[in-house]
Amino acid sequence: MAPPFQAALSRWLTAGLAGVMTDWLTRHEPLRGDPAAVLPGVRSIVMLATDHARGWVATAEEIESGRGRVARYARGDDYHDLLRGRLNALADWLMEKVPGSRARGVVDSAPLAERDFGRLAGLGWFGKNTMLIDPGAGSYFLLSSLLTTVELPIDAPIATDHCGTCTACLEACPTGALPEPRLLDATKCISALTIEDHGPVAPDLRPAMGDWIFGCDICQEVCPWNRHAPGSDEPALQPRDGQAALDLAGLLQLDEAGFRGRFRGSPMLRAKRRGLLRSAAIALGNRPDPSALSALARATADPEPVVRGAAVWALGQWLATGVVADSARVILDARRSLEADLDVRAEIDRALPRQVSSMSAEGSRPGPSEP
Repeated sequence: MAPPFQAALSRWLTAGLAGVMTDWLTRHEPLRGDPAAVLPGVRSIVMLATDHARGWVATAEEIESGRGRVARYARGDDYHDLLRGRLNALADWLMEKVPGSRARGVVDSAPLAERDFGRLAGLGWFGKNTMLIDPGAGSYFLLSSLLTTVELPIDAPIATDHCGTCTACLEACPTGALPEPRLLDATKCISALTIEDHGPVAPDLRPAMGDWIFGCDICQEVCPWNRHAPGSDEPALQPRDGQAALDLAGLLQLDEAGFRGRFRGSPMLRAKRRGLLRSAAIALGNRPDPSALSALARATADPEPVVRGAAVWALGQWLATGVVADSARVILDARRSLEADLDVRAEIDRALPRQVSSMSAEGSRPGPSEP
């Protein structure tokens, strides 16, 4: 029952394309190829797909400045809680129907190759954006698994690659995270950067992140198979407060307790406070909103160096483009004299090149010629 793409996963990890998830995935790689490590005596895996899409995500041009976009699946409550409850109910039903059997539900909670088993179960084919695509539901769905010791009939996988000659997803990725069909470079993927990576983002990738602050749907938005994604009316999966994009200045003002309170029961806790606020600052650097100036100024003094560095970078972008440039310069100058972290100081120096003092300038001028 080992997944057929185990060798491909090993090559992907060896190539260093897993980014910050490399250590975790490498440690659990042997387990992913053995479902019995999740449930001893397993005979079948029931793969389930739960739609989460509802309508199209607004484009960057339709999102007002000062707001950051969130991937569709993460706008509501934590899908883990929803699907885990359903899986537990299904497991109880099956064990009641087949006395003596055992079952275990999995929702990203165990080292199981869910995507591979989803393909084997006929839930879709692997698209060029590496997503599992169903001809009737597109790729806007969540996978979950029920492992059981009951032997069940086997479904056939979809044999045809329905991507054809389309390369829309590869061409649309702003960071080049899809260098070739079905190959993801997670070191450049906006979803990986905003969710799993909580440290500084490479300067050359920041502009391409646009206004995404948690996840990214670009490679799915452009996929023709998602034009008629059925969506879901499940209340838990609908956007909290009806918002598909969040106020960035408000996010930058959250302390740890405020962050946990605001996103309790939400997938966005995964980003951690420092990761989400870092991404919020980067989004403001890419799409300046003068009304967020005071929030960015406060963020330059945040307890987390990664947040301070991102706020400094954002103000540097404002300075470079002439957005409230004088105020941005004053804030950066003030922070330069206070900053102790070497990485943040380097960000300040890049954002605001050190000015040569008049005394130094005078001292560097050629003196009178020697007699």
